[in-house]
Amino acid sequence: MKNSLLILFATTLVLSCNQNTKTNQSGKSETNSETEHIANFDWLTGKWKRSNEKAGKETFENWNKISPTEYAGIGFTIQKGDTISKENMKLLHSNGKWSLFVKTPKEKQPIEFKMTGSKSNEFICINDSLDFPKRIQYGLEGQKLKAIISNNEMKIPFEFEKEK
Repeated sequence: MKNSLLILFATTLVLSCNQNTKTNQSGKSETNSETEHIANFDWLTGKWKRSNEKAGKETFENWNKISPTEYAGIGFTIQKGDTISKENMKLLHSNGKWSLFVKTPKEKQPIEFKMTGSKSNEFICINDSLDFPKRIQYGLEGQKLKAIISNNEMKIPFEFEKEK
């Protein structure tokens, strides 16, 4: 009877220690941290045209998925046939975290905005060291891509429709 209780206790202990372990298809054991879910931002991909732009200007954003951990985007505004602004963007997953990097021709290095939150079709990135913008938010609402760049005093909304 004593041996049965000891075996039952040992079995329970072993099973409870192994409950966070999975077996992958190759039969190797993995912990949950190794199979951590990486967010999917495929909803961001495509060619987008700003629908709430001022008259006489056209603004576009084009996003591509490079890999499950990298998305690349370019944003530009055209006025009277000339490109008057341009920025390169990159969403990058590194060291378990996502960041949005933005580079305009004026900057030597991309500026990093650290992702502070994300849902299935939305994310928020922050860089408090800047005057403007401190916050960049993207979200998909129906068929529209919405972005807001802001600080504590000012907010600029961008609304895009997918180009066909």
